[in-house]
Amino acid sequence: MQWVQVLVLGLLLGSVYAMMASGLTLLFGVMKVVNLAHAAFLLVASYVTYVLFENLALDPMVSLLVTMPLMFGLGVVLYLLLFPRLEDSPRYVEMTVLLTFGLALIVEGMLTFTFTGIFRSVRPEYASSAVRFGGLFMPTSQLYASVISFALLIGLWLVLRFSKTGTAIRATMQNRSAAQIVGVNVRRVSALAFGIGMALAGAAGSLLSFMFPFFPARHWQWIALLLALIVLGGMGSIKGAVIGALLLAVASSFVTVLAGPTWSPITFYLTLFLILLIRPQGLFGAKVRL
Repeated sequence: MQWVQVLVLGLLLGSVYAMMASGLTLLFGVMKVVNLAHAAFLLVASYVTYVLFENLALDPMVSLLVTMPLMFGLGVVLYLLLFPRLEDSPRYVEMTVLLTFGLALIVEGMLTFTFTGIFRSVRPEYASSAVRFGGLFMPTSQLYASVISFALLIGLWLVLRFSKTGTAIRATMQNRSAAQIVGVNVRRVSALAFGIGMALAGAAGSLLSFMFPFFPARHWQWIALLLALIVLGGMGSIKGAVIGALLLAVASSFVTVLAGPTWSPITFYLTLFLILLIRPQGLFGAKVRL
């Protein structure tokens, strides 16, 4: 029964990781941008949620209605201001890495100046309760966050699968040049994809605000974890990001039980090292041919 309990907790946490990673891998698939600022903007949403909770007593799950549109708009604006001028660069990918690294530092500095570097957390009533099913227990906060994450992932799949915008995004992910030839406005699609990725980061920030304590520099730990997830699944593969997140979250939970919480983060970094060594394209990524 103990191992079933560990498996359940790992899957609950993995679903939240999957939502976080899906936004990051979507940006790479559409724009070939390794967004090192993704986790920093996730913390922006966490702090917005914290302010809304402290000042307006707004439930963190309700605050998604604020953080997701806010981060979507910010994502579209940032893309239109910063990324189009890099499109013709022969070192586009490297330039976007440097650009997003700089954005992460700026966001961290602004958050530190505004909120200082102390730990914060949002503590609604359900943050310290649990739900029992037979002999299993589930922390209420993780259960709620998992349900919302799966709902958002299903919504993302429906948009990508059945809408015209989703078709354009998938076409751009498969071949950007071919999509442009057949009439897809790839700049508009890229702006929308950046906004969607940021909106998912906004949702993740609101959910994580009551699951984990946070402070401005915490984003470096989160971005390392997210990069491990999407590299395992395959850069640009949303299906791979979801499966990779679930696998690594479960593996991390078992490592926590067997070796202690100190060793849990090593699961992600060791996986990142091994996957780059053995299968650089990840589980579902396309192999690059010269």
